Amino acid sequence: MCKNLKKEPYYITTAIAYASGKPHIGNTYEAILADAIARYKRAEGYDVFFQTGTDEHGQKIEEKAAQAGITPKEFVDQAAAQIKSVWDMMNTSYDKFIRTTDKDHEEQVQKIFKKLYDQGDIYKGYYEGLYCTPCESFFTESQLVNGKCPDCQGEVKPAKEEAYFFRMSKYADRLIQHINENPDFIQPVSRKNEMMNNFLLPGLQDLCVSRTTFTWGIPVTFNPKHVTYVWLDALTNYITGIGYDSEGNHSDQYRKLWPANLHLIGKDIIRFHTIYWPIFLMALDLPLPKQVFGHPWLLQGDGKMSKSKGNVLYADTLVDFFGVDAVRYFVLHEMPFDNDGVITWELMIERMNSDLANILGNLVNRTISMSNKYFDGVVTDGNVTESVDEDLKSVVLDEVKNVQEKMEKLRVADAITSIFNIFRRSNKYIDETTPWTLAKDESNKARLETVLYNLTEAITVGASLLESFMPETSSKILNQLNTKKRELCEMTVFGKYPSGNQVTSQPEILFARMDAKEVMEKVEALQNVDSKEINKELEVEQEGIDMEAKPEIEYDDFAKLQFQVGEIISCEPVPKSKKLLCSKVKIGSQIKQIVSGIKAHYSAEEMVGKRVMVVVNLKPAKLAGVMSEGMLLCAEDAQGNLSLMIPEKTMPSGAEIC
Repeated sequence: MCKNLKKEPYYITTAIAYASGKPHIGNTYEAILADAIARYKRAEGYDVFFQTGTDEHGQKIEEKAAQAGITPKEFVDQAAAQIKSVWDMMNTSYDKFIRTTDKDHEEQVQKIFKKLYDQGDIYKGYYEGLYCTPCESFFTESQLVNGKCPDCQGEVKPAKEEAYFFRMSKYADRLIQHINENPDFIQPVSRKNEMMNNFLLPGLQDLCVSRTTFTWGIPVTFNPKHVTYVWLDALTNYITGIGYDSEGNHSDQYRKLWPANLHLIGKDIIRFHTIYWPIFLMALDLPLPKQVFGHPWLLQGDGKMSKSKGNVLYADTLVDFFGVDAVRYFVLHEMPFDNDGVITWELMIERMNSDLANILGNLVNRTISMSNKYFDGVVTDGNVTESVDEDLKSVVLDEVKNVQEKMEKLRVADAITSIFNIFRRSNKYIDETTPWTLAKDESNKARLETVLYNLTEAITVGASLLESFMPETSSKILNQLNTKKRELCEMTVFGKYPSGNQVTSQPEILFARMDAKEVMEKVEALQNVDSKEINKELEVEQEGIDMEAKPEIEYDDFAKLQFQVGEIISCEPVPKSKKLLCSKVKIGSQIKQIVSGIKAHYSAEEMVGKRVMVVVNLKPAKLAGVMSEGMLLCAEDAQGNLSLMIPEKTMPSGAEIC
């Protein structure tokens, strides 16, 4: 044995999952990816610490808990348990699962906030901007994309509140210098260019780090009506989870592990981890993480997964169909280094049948079966070699090096491809050497022994490399070959499998082929059920609203109002107003100008072409200096969200509403 004795610490983290609901396979991919890297680093001899967990504060969670009729803590307890169960199901070997509701984390966040305030990096002011509730982020008008949140493409609303701010610009030049001097700090390079060109070089705005419009957060100790805003809370988990103390009484673990070797995150939160987090660390006078890798998204078909689209895939559903290691293989193998990957049922069935059942499973089964058939399971090196043997050995050893090189660059999908190249070459070796033909002539016994030995050795190497990515499958293969996992440092030569060893007499089928038609019929039935459940969930996401009753009126009073269908033919913002839009509405042959306070909910562009319900006989009035000749009817929920009332069926302009 030549166990690598580096024992250097290697600290790897995932982004902590937002505890607002069940994670889909795109979320789960990150935990699997981090696990593969952590396992490989352990195989290299590093003393790995792998941290993951849940982000549990914020307005969205407070709202969801209220809708569910439970406290926010009860809500996140359930959500965190569900997320943890998914990570465990996928066999992720994390060392710590942190929750931002952990008392030690909350206490340190409060101390960090106070420290930054005392040294002048945080100050109190007022925030007025466009707020995205799901992302819990403020944006300026120029940062929006088509009037929507640049991160989730959702609606944003104007918001103003007292808040504490962090002086980002104070550290911007220092961060730019660090990025320029450390080219591997942000990976892939495309993410680095995006951060530099879109955010750092144009100039940073000060960052809002507290909120007062909700209470589910970590209170600011010296002003309890404020709670710590999500990113100062969430990002600090990377140091609080290993024992950081703002007063300098750090744990031995913190001193050993920080700075982190790798923050593994989704590309949608790269800004927070490569701009906000490094600047927070600079303000705390702490070293920056060595690398931040923003992985791409795993897409379902041709779009990002979301409940509203009805295209969400969950890990447990996929595991029910394919098994844990098959799902791990799919998500790791199908994700490119810096482009989004695609996962579909059809592709998974294809990979199951071709890569897993045929290339890998059939290879292992055939090799073990032939060893049992011809030599009672005893694998012996007959030392009768031919040129084809040397080519097999060369491919195996070259792919071992390729795996090491690819993993050093975090090119996990490429590393898996290299491992399967070993299995592909081994299958070709069987076709080239035709063991069944050799077995017909006793004089070829030593040659047949050599062939089966070489196959067993190649599979042993491939299965040992596979442990980081498909740990259960690796273990099953090695157990059937009656050998232990080969250490990386032992893979520099071919021929370490013990000659004379005996493989199992009953090879196990690793992956069974699937009937695509049968699987898709089950999937279709499942999707019909899921679609109904999702629609129910979206429909009842918020409870009904009770309003205070107004005095009853006579029918004659109601009959005085004239309601008609109108078509909006143009719309533009009202100058010097933050709330008003001015629409030209065609009602029959007339065109009326109507001013509405809906700018926070609709852009002028998306108003054009809508058929709406209009009160047409209101007495004209001036709003912000602009004449309004009617009223557009809207519905309003408990949170103040507005929705235009639109006829269910297409009705002509001017149609009476009665």
